[in-house]
Amino acid sequence: GVYGLLVYGNKLILTEQETIDRNLEIHLPGGGVDKGEHYIHALHREVMEETGWKVARPRRLGAFRRFVYMPEYDLWAEKVCTVFLAHPVLRLGDPTEVGHSDHLIPFSAARDFVVNPGDSSFVDRFINKMGN
Repeated sequence: GVYGLLVYGNKLILTEQETIDRNLEIHLPGGGVDKGEHYIHALHREVMEETGWKVARPRRLGAFRRFVYMPEYDLWAEKVCTVFLAHPVLRLGDPTEVGHSDHLIPFSAARDFVVNPGDSSFVDRFINKMGN
């Protein structure tokens, strides 16, 4: 999968997702790469679906592995999550993916919101680099 660390001023754009058991979780926006799809195209598509934002200048920051249950497929999977730094340039509307909403969260609070350790690690490193 591909995920975006979306920097907007001194805030990050994060996505809130309703889980199958109706809990809410906050993540870096992103998701799966379709068969034959380029990572950068997938990043643009996933960010648009989950936040409604167009992004520019994506730059690969790194990757992490995550083991997750995927209820839509009823299986456990190992996901390789590639994280890109990208700059939001235009919000075209609400997220189109059901159960998602976008949030602008100040750097100082963002690390307290993201739920998975991989996302949290990239948020922490970015915030520390920025001196916040």
